[in-house]
Amino acid sequence: MNTGETIELTVTDVAHGGVFVGRIGAEDGRGGRVIFVPDAIPGETVTVRLSDTRKSSFWRGEVLAVSDASPHRRPHVWAAADLDVAPEDRPGGADFGHIELSHQRELKLHVLRDALSRFGGMGADAVAAATLQPAPSVRGADGEVVASESADGTGWRTRVSLHVDENGNVGPFAARSHRVIPVDALPLATAGVQRAAQTLQGRAPGRLDLVQPADGRVRVIARADDAKRRPTASKDPAREVVRERVGAREFLVDAGGFWQVHRLAAAALDGLVGDAIETLAPGGLDPEAQHLDLYGGVGLFAAALGDRGARRIVSVESDPRATDNASENIAEWLGARAETARVDRWLNNWNSRATDRDRERVARGIVVLDPPRSGAGREVVESLVAAAPAGIVYVACDPVALARDISTFRAAGYEPRSIRGVDLFPHSHHIETVVTLSR
Repeated sequence: MNTGETIELTVTDVAHGGVFVGRIGAEDGRGGRVIFVPDAIPGETVTVRLSDTRKSSFWRGEVLAVSDASPHRRPHVWAAADLDVAPEDRPGGADFGHIELSHQRELKLHVLRDALSRFGGMGADAVAAATLQPAPSVRGADGEVVASESADGTGWRTRVSLHVDENGNVGPFAARSHRVIPVDALPLATAGVQRAAQTLQGRAPGRLDLVQPADGRVRVIARADDAKRRPTASKDPAREVVRERVGAREFLVDAGGFWQVHRLAAAALDGLVGDAIETLAPGGLDPEAQHLDLYGGVGLFAAALGDRGARRIVSVESDPRATDNASENIAEWLGARAETARVDRWLNNWNSRATDRDRERVARGIVVLDPPRSGAGREVVESLVAAAPAGIVYVACDPVALARDISTFRAAGYEPRSIRGVDLFPHSHHIETVVTLSR
């Protein structure tokens, strides 16, 4: 078969990355050629146009129609991405938007557990103990709910990237491409971001980041394709310092810097990380121990450590702007500091220079790490376990990268005590996972 041919395909599974799995030439569901497709649900029979048949191990296709639909299929939450739109014109970013919300979470949990088994080497009982929950509601000081997930899982993105092409079209990229697709709505975005998106005509080609911090006002940050049109540092709107809130605490962050995109995400992760810290140190953190916040950003998790008794805290982050903001955000703890460094280099340097006193303090401390999507990697994990902290809290945004790192931790004697996923990206395949590890 060649690219462009059409086939009927029975979808049997979901795979990491938001794609679904079928096979052709299989007998009793075994063997045959693997076909990866988007826009499907396990159990369905779909009409697929082959889009890439170059690899010997698997092919890719595009779903054109469904002849035997899953009971979990719903009209796509983003009409621009539904099946009545040509595959090449469907915008990316909502690859589970055609699936009933609770079933999305079942599929995400399946992907997480499969990764823990296949790449993490974990046993069936430990894998089955992994959980996945929706984003929890945020409560005020009086216990009243002040913010919660919408019933249909929309309206949560406080940060959206759109693009302007050479013809002036404004919109997201088409799925798996860099072609701009003009759209009438952005259903995953907050109402404020959606309104701002309607005002973007006449912009120069490039990327537009729409950012709505806690004050509610949407900033539009242009990142031009042409370096000559980029603003100087002193006039760069991406460097405007805004304030975000988690409970009663405020965090300074650059408008163009990293902050969780879901309006409930920072509070949800603060709570999950806090639970993990309390599991590792039920009586409160040792104030004389050394605690680390690796890939620390603007200090969200350093503050979680401080709020639970830590005083000696080092937050390590490679972005100097984020480190500057973190220094302000954790200044109330006199023993806390934020350092600008790559985590791998910082750990290697610490291991080579640490005194016996340094090692004794870290051995009583807790480390929180929140690496990028690629994971921490073997070098960082091995350097971290060489420092031998009492406990580790790992915040992950990619199940496979997480599972590989867990495998390395386990080989060094650290075992997961809890694995808790949280669905901070409804209608996409992404999840966040918080893992508690100790020897």
